[in-house]
Amino acid sequence: MSDPTGPDPVPQLPAPEERLPAPRPPSEPAPVDRFAAPASAHQFALTPERAAGIVRQSASARWVGFLAVLVIVLFVILYWFYELGIPTIADSSRLAAETQAQSVVRVEQGYNLYEANCARCHGAQGQGGIGPVLNDQAKLYTHLNSSYINNVLTAGGRYVCGNADSLMPIWAQTNGGPLNYKQIEALIEFIRAPNTTTYTVRDPGTGEPIASAGKTQTFTGWRDPNYQPPPGATPVPACWSATPKPSAVAALAAPGPVVAQGLAFTTPSITGPADTAFKIDFNNQDNGVPHNILIKDSAGAEVFKGEIFNGSATKTYDIPALKAGDYPFSCSVHPTMTGTLTIK
Repeated sequence: MSDPTGPDPVPQLPAPEERLPAPRPPSEPAPVDRFAAPASAHQFALTPERAAGIVRQSASARWVGFLAVLVIVLFVILYWFYELGIPTIADSSRLAAETQAQSVVRVEQGYNLYEANCARCHGAQGQGGIGPVLNDQAKLYTHLNSSYINNVLTAGGRYVCGNADSLMPIWAQTNGGPLNYKQIEALIEFIRAPNTTTYTVRDPGTGEPIASAGKTQTFTGWRDPNYQPPPGATPVPACWSATPKPSAVAALAAPGPVVAQGLAFTTPSITGPADTAFKIDFNNQDNGVPHNILIKDSAGAEVFKGEIFNGSATKTYDIPALKAGDYPFSCSVHPTMTGTLTIK
């Protein structure tokens, strides 16, 4: 007999197999025909019509590829002849024509640079003066090559003879000179230009041809491409130095100061040397008034235009070499200010 007042008995848990698995509702399998392909998809053999169609498509694709490759090959061949020219046909190369056109442009630019910076020492035609002769065929044959001229313009006269006091200045901007590398290239191209080509003188600012007496001004190069040194000729010396000729030194001197005062030139008549560059000292005595000197030839074409500046001040103008004759000059700001420059 058990004591009814004793502790509650420990509850008995059901066996694990009586708890798992949890009850699940019954599921029906998906119908088989939902995943089945049509019967035609299970046919592995090609019909004769389908096989013939595949062959025709493949042949057409090969022909299209062949024609595309043929077009590309023909284009490359034609473009090659277009760029480099057709053998035995002169002047048929577009590349050579473009190179020649660019050379002409650089020579014409170099002409203006030479006239503005080099002519007063080397002469308008490279005949020499304070500086050495440049138009000598023996020099142009091998001595005055592009590399040598570039080194002289970059390093100055000390490159030629090692003379630090040489009158030849440095022209390249990389060493403190006024000309950039494009201008250096144009200047070299002008000095090396052949005398078999005629070039056009163009305005440095606009690039338009300059006309005189109704005719476009032209020039030719100095170098004779057919020149051959005579047998036994000695090489041109690499170093050139000489005392400037008295006439060349005199040519650099101003023909006399030009004075502007009271909106007029008080020195209306001046003279200068023929075929040689020279200087004009212009004294603007009109305080706060802009003046300059504008020189024209007898036909009215502009040959020199000086920088405009306010007075009172003095500026030295570098006048290019001019042919003998009378040249009227004026102030481009005040055209009523006139004078005459006599070149003789």
